[in-house]
Amino acid sequence: MSGKHADIHSVLKRYWGYDSFRPRQEEIIRSVLDGHDTLGLLPTGGGKSITFQVPALAMESGLTIIITPLISLMKDQVDNLLKRGIRAGQLNHSMKYYQTETVLKRCQAGKIRLLYMSPEKLRSPSLEAWWNELDVKLIVVDEAHCISQWGYDFRPSYLLIGELRERFPGVPVLALTASATPRVVEDIKDKLRFRPGNQTFRLSFTRENISYIVRHCDFKDAELLHILSRISGSGIVYTRSRKRTRELAVFLAANNISADFYHAGLSPEDKNEKQNKWQSGETRIMVATNAFGMGIDKPDVRIVIHHDIPSSLEEYYQEAGRAGRDGKPSWAVVLATANDKGLLTRRLSEAYPDKELIRETYDKLMIFLDVAMGEGYGRNIEFQFENFCRRWELPPVIADSALKILAQSGYFDYTEILSTPSRLLMTMTRRSLYDLNNLSEETEKVLNFILRNYTGIFADYEHIDEEYIASSLELTERTVYEALIRLRGMHVIDYVPRRRSPYIFMLKSREPQRDIILPKSVYEDRRKLMAERLNAMKQFVFDDYTCRVKTLLEYFGEKSEPCGTCDVCRAEQKYKSDRQKHNRKAGRDIATTSPAVIDKAILYVVSLNPEGISIESLALQLQLDFPTLIPYIRNLADTRRLRLCDKLLYPCQ
Repeated sequence: MSGKHADIHSVLKRYWGYDSFRPRQEEIIRSVLDGHDTLGLLPTGGGKSITFQVPALAMESGLTIIITPLISLMKDQVDNLLKRGIRAGQLNHSMKYYQTETVLKRCQAGKIRLLYMSPEKLRSPSLEAWWNELDVKLIVVDEAHCISQWGYDFRPSYLLIGELRERFPGVPVLALTASATPRVVEDIKDKLRFRPGNQTFRLSFTRENISYIVRHCDFKDAELLHILSRISGSGIVYTRSRKRTRELAVFLAANNISADFYHAGLSPEDKNEKQNKWQSGETRIMVATNAFGMGIDKPDVRIVIHHDIPSSLEEYYQEAGRAGRDGKPSWAVVLATANDKGLLTRRLSEAYPDKELIRETYDKLMIFLDVAMGEGYGRNIEFQFENFCRRWELPPVIADSALKILAQSGYFDYTEILSTPSRLLMTMTRRSLYDLNNLSEETEKVLNFILRNYTGIFADYEHIDEEYIASSLELTERTVYEALIRLRGMHVIDYVPRRRSPYIFMLKSREPQRDIILPKSVYEDRRKLMAERLNAMKQFVFDDYTCRVKTLLEYFGEKSEPCGTCDVCRAEQKYKSDRQKHNRKAGRDIATTSPAVIDKAILYVVSLNPEGISIESLALQLQLDFPTLIPYIRNLADTRRLRLCDKLLYPCQ
């Protein structure tokens, strides 16, 4: 691939207006242009998209394919590129055959340089005949941890990318992710079949401008209000419940804090309106589930608060990293109560229910979808999850987990939310249209616009955009919608308004319940991995003696010194300062105290705590600092007069 290409700095300046690259961006771009398989580990806000968009444009010709799981954001990403004058397109498995053909023809003609695709689309038979017709120069795998069996967001459909790699063995692959442990990094390279000479570039996971804080409290809502009343600027509050997003937003607004809520169940219009108000600063705080954040680039977020604790440090790091992208001081705060440790443990059994229950869920799903035994292969079926749970009286959390495990086992793709745009077919003949009368002015405008701009509607359904029609005609979307409904009622058109529903895409025909196999790699191995992740999350939140950043970075395989800014480091600094003041005042007393008296005092305090006492608590009670106390503790432990275990001191029996 190395050869003639445009100057990458000129490309950056022309399309983005920047004079220089962020750290590691240029190295990744040059590695790709030199033909190396490349892995980029860039934290949230590190500018991953530039690392493939610039080389795609720097090459004189050819197509860059970007595999991404973020179907809901594809349109936004493509629209943003088109606004910059960059030829881009998208393919996902919600598109009809003729739409896919149109996009691929434009790629073949060189009218599209960057093609975004969902991994599920790689399975489409319509693509088979096209691969030899496309001049593919670069394959990009965004959110690459999804391909790893050990990634926190593993998706079986991502494994299809390995087959794409075989079709273009000489084309470099660029894999990008914001968070990956060393184990996941190696698995990404293996699954994507990286060639010898591949290169890895990483930025430190350290975000020095972010202070990581854990607040242990009895009442989270009160603590949330306390924090937001004292820290100004834009913020995000994460919670796991859609219902709680609304409740917390109302609570904050009632206490004079500008807030709104966001979750995956909202309509596209509501999402856009809420997001735009938050982006512009009209809304200060967004209370949201983890559906909020991906693809959002707001640099001045001052605080991210987790009202509920995430299930892994990968998730936490991604979400907390949305604070302070402008490099200014920011805060990432976790609110924790005594009950949270138990709640984290419970998530394991919710995520991995009993195997027999999972098999029963499969059978109930097939009955609900009306799929007969031995049938269903290749069908894409709209799925009403709430109705499914209600019919079989299944707890939604357990049902959702069972469906995901079945999907990972290869029985179907379970797309939780898929937006299907409005579509329209002209049912009245052209000749009959001349006889139409008694149409309102608005309805006639809408009909004429459709006839002029959607010429294929006499042959097949075409997707339409009511917002575009409304803005073009200077009408409201509601007026356009009502006009289309009237035309449907007059049998002029068949109009199917857009919907947002989960879908089940059948990868196999229905099998008997007894034959459903849940592989060890999907169930036992991943259950064990989740337990490890939950324990790492517990350590981060509930270990109040180790620097938060040190815990976080070491999880990702990066060595670190104490950060000096997290709540643990600040508490230690305060303790040392207080001890220094105390020692200066009482130094003579300590110096003249007999070692035997100090030994006796230590043993006495430890004896009062048969369940163990930390060295920090002992030091506070005796009013001695660490350097003075540690030699005495070691001597008493060596002579077996007390016992030291897991940072706690115990009396010897």
